[in-house]
Amino acid sequence: MKKITKCVIPAAWFWTRFLPATKALPKEMFPIIDKPVMQMLVEEAISAWCTDIIIVTWRSKRAIEDHFDSNFELEERLDKSWKFDYLQTVKWLNTLANIVYVRQPYPKWDWDAILRTKNLIWDEPFLVLFWDDLIDNEVSWAKQLVETYYRKNNPIISTILVNDNEVSNYWIIEVKNNEWDVFSVAKFLEKPKASETKSRYWVIWKYVLTPDIFDYLERVPNWKDWELRLADAFELMRREKDIYWLKIKWVRYDTWSKIWFLKATVNYALKNDEIKDEFKEYLKEIVSVFDKK
Repeated sequence: MKKITKCVIPAAWFWTRFLPATKALPKEMFPIIDKPVMQMLVEEAISAWCTDIIIVTWRSKRAIEDHFDSNFELEERLDKSWKFDYLQTVKWLNTLANIVYVRQPYPKWDWDAILRTKNLIWDEPFLVLFWDDLIDNEVSWAKQLVETYYRKNNPIISTILVNDNEVSNYWIIEVKNNEWDVFSVAKFLEKPKASETKSRYWVIWKYVLTPDIFDYLERVPNWKDWELRLADAFELMRREKDIYWLKIKWVRYDTWSKIWFLKATVNYALKNDEIKDEFKEYLKEIVSVFDKK
């Protein structure tokens, strides 16, 4: 069994939900307190023993590359100002992992981005982390996915439970059988109606994939606007080999959503030793003010 050393992070979309902020700043670089979401994902991949990070970007995402690059002028200024803690933090970003970038010329969604990493992945299993999923737990979800892959030697996907009203918004999987905490997939459904399936397990965007996923992606017919659907590739794969899934047991924050981005910020602020006490008092104060209105 080959070890997982590579992680793919697709980051080539242009999001409109956070305009005008995303006009100049990539959404992936929005900070949770003082750390960009993209850096949190890179650190998650490293926690799962990945040494090579492949970030798929496009022309408006140069800030991502700059973040993990050296900045001599900034480093010199911090050094001369004796701000050595900040200097160490900034220089540490250059040594996190071997980070390479693949450009996606047109925004053809997620799996065109994945296909563009084929020649870098070759014949190795790999981790995939999308920028909009943060899971708060001491042991990273990426690490648990990788550990499960070493048990099963097959693709592993992540799921959470959704309610009836949300089923038609997501990919849903139906269950074939289970073994403790690892479940086998019976079928992938692309945004079914709630009446069409009893399952309420939604596939979220964290996976361990095997290199044959590229073959299945190339076999999937294009949908409208030349968009490739991963659910269709997974369904082709499932007919020929086992795919397993894990149910997330911890709090997940979808930073694609404004309200969930705010929830993530509050959650991480309340756990930040530098600001948590003052921030907690502020929350109590502001809540009491609104309760009186």
